[in-house]
Amino acid sequence: MTSDDSARPGRPRSIDTLAELTPEQTEAVLALLGEAARNDGQHAVSEQGRLHLRGPAREGVAHLLLTVDGELVGYAQLEGSDPIEPPAAELVVHPAHRGRGHGRALGSALLAASGKRLRVWAHGGHSAARHLAQVLGLTLFRELRQMRRPLAGLDLPDPRLPDGVTVRTFVPGRDDAAWLAVNAAAFAHHPEQGSLTQRDLDDREAEEWFDPAGFFLAERAGELIGFHWTKVHAAERLGEVYVLGIRPDVQGGGLGKALTTIGLRHLAERGLPTAMLYVDGDNKAAVSVYERLGFVTHETDLMYRTES
Repeated sequence: MTSDDSARPGRPRSIDTLAELTPEQTEAVLALLGEAARNDGQHAVSEQGRLHLRGPAREGVAHLLLTVDGELVGYAQLEGSDPIEPPAAELVVHPAHRGRGHGRALGSALLAASGKRLRVWAHGGHSAARHLAQVLGLTLFRELRQMRRPLAGLDLPDPRLPDGVTVRTFVPGRDDAAWLAVNAAAFAHHPEQGSLTQRDLDDREAEEWFDPAGFFLAERAGELIGFHWTKVHAAERLGEVYVLGIRPDVQGGGLGKALTTIGLRHLAERGLPTAMLYVDGDNKAAVSVYERLGFVTHETDLMYRTES
């Protein structure tokens, strides 16, 4: 959520809500997101949200385009596939068009479309986004930390795998179903990550950054029990602990720490100076593990929600 929203008179605007974008609309939204990211220092819409821009309609996903005299100046995405949690949203206004009430208009449209049951991400937690959340009557619900550590001179003890566990890299097409099953089990409490489908995995495998050599699978007796999927942000020269998951019945045996070490060593061998990861701020155990591995909080994303 990115907006500086002190409303003042301006040209008339319109908001169209669509289930699917044309290629031209997709490129216009991506251009808007790119301009906002360059201005704000981080993306206003998550990777999952950006993947939702392309291809045919997705169940539960709506795109809100805010235009002024035919020019796209704001975008919001509403994702309502979770059967329990309120729909989740992200929104952004072009930096050159902020301070004109467009963010409030998009937020009001999201509230109307969701039946006033809404969760909204504010990536980076900027003061303008916090103000907009207050104006819309939303309260702080979740904090997602981005943590970082240097990789230069990485000095971590050798990974100690539990007895009988071996590690290999992911094979696209062969390991998809097993990985989706373990991912769903490991993140059953996490609505975004735990609900990934084959289409979501296919989308990621089609991205330029995808590299199975950095996607590590832990097996015992031929069964997948954990994984560490790393990601390289080439332009920023950042390595990421993208997803780390352990099957619930084998958690607590040190496999997570071992897989984290294996992935960090892989990223360091790529010559990347810095590693990053995301972790929920209230997950004290995970935060403590990552702090012991040398990570410190770099920035915090905030999620706001309606009271009802």
